[in-house]
Amino acid sequence: MVHETLEPVYDQVVGRNPGEVEFHQAVREVLDSVGRVIGKHPEYARAKIIERICEPERQITFRVAWQDDHGEVHINRGFRIEFNSALGPYKGGLRFHPSVYQGIVKFLGFEQVFKNALTGLPIGGGKGGSDFDPKGRSDREIMAFCQSFMTELYRHLGEYTDVPAGDIGVGSREIGYLFGQYKRITNRYESGVLTGKAEAFGGSHIRTEATGYGAAFFVREMLAARGESFDGKRVIVSGSGNVAIYTMEKVQELGGLVVACSDSDGYVVDESGIDVALVKQLKEIERGRLAEYPSRRPSGKHIAQRQVWEVPCDVAMPSATQNEITGKEAQLLVRNGCIAVGEGANMPTTPEGIGVFREAGVAFAPGKAANAGGVATSALEMQQNASRDSWSREFTEQRLEQIMVGIHARCYATAEEYGVPGDYTVGANIAGFIQVADAMLALGLV
Repeated sequence: MVHETLEPVYDQVVGRNPGEVEFHQAVREVLDSVGRVIGKHPEYARAKIIERICEPERQITFRVAWQDDHGEVHINRGFRIEFNSALGPYKGGLRFHPSVYQGIVKFLGFEQVFKNALTGLPIGGGKGGSDFDPKGRSDREIMAFCQSFMTELYRHLGEYTDVPAGDIGVGSREIGYLFGQYKRITNRYESGVLTGKAEAFGGSHIRTEATGYGAAFFVREMLAARGESFDGKRVIVSGSGNVAIYTMEKVQELGGLVVACSDSDGYVVDESGIDVALVKQLKEIERGRLAEYPSRRPSGKHIAQRQVWEVPCDVAMPSATQNEITGKEAQLLVRNGCIAVGEGANMPTTPEGIGVFREAGVAFAPGKAANAGGVATSALEMQQNASRDSWSREFTEQRLEQIMVGIHARCYATAEEYGVPGDYTVGANIAGFIQVADAMLALGLV
């Protein structure tokens, strides 16, 4: 429940941002937690920190006109929400997907503020994207769109101002086209202005793997806090994109057995363990569907138009999109023996689902903590670019692991301090909030 003193704040957010239901949900979840802080820190209320933290510093919306291979002109809408820069330049990905609208971008930016704070690195929070759909488009069409998108956005970016990265629909190919256009317009090789670049021009080792690897590291720590480990655990992962693939890869390295993953057509179950190399081939190289998996690996079975959450497991790692686990799916997971959930995606579990897990005593790692590995490694890429340096894969992964262990420790300790031991949602929200709030106080009324 939202603390009674914060109900007017939530009502104001809803009133000022009509129809943006994902943003409302994200704000409510944070306010549910930070009400516990008000008694200990009355200075936050006096300075209206909570009201200010719920309002983006800047919201940018723009037209993106581009031409396809047949000469047809298309008009998309671009967004960049620069949410909070109290800790450093705005940092957060760009999402290209038909579902993108201002409410989605705003919810992602709001989550990013606290996620970035939890890393302990000097980065603020922001997010952006477009309702452009890259599926089925040629490389030339994607380049045309990216160049038009950056032609407007570039004026708002800078390595000390706002540093985008990739997200759904935006990988190293798109980042390359975006960076090329930024360089062309500005006449500056400002490599720290975009992260998620290919290693050939300033990218970081394991940036591609970082979100999935980081989620696996966090869940390992969460299990260890309960005297458990991945050894022998049955794990299911939703999705089969970047986050899901590298979550599966690291979980299996850590001793877990990933038995199922999914895409929009259904899911694959493989009791001998998902062949991650085959999923990479299908999804990253051939850009195909999981329905083809059983034809190449007979131990796999494809279940069409069903949800992966019906597969019995010990650990579930939602790694696809927001609100994919409702109360119904959460109850199914609990009935089937799930003891831990780690969010690789952003806000994939609804409040009802979180409530089911909390009541059942399931260890639950919220996305703003568990999937912070991606942005943490983006910040490491920024460090390398700023120092004109290049780190080894081993060193970068070691730094990522250290950061994720530190995030777990902060969330765990904060939950204990505020009287809800083991509640990582409360721990993450409060720890991230206090970090940003203290910086906002220090900077004055800006």
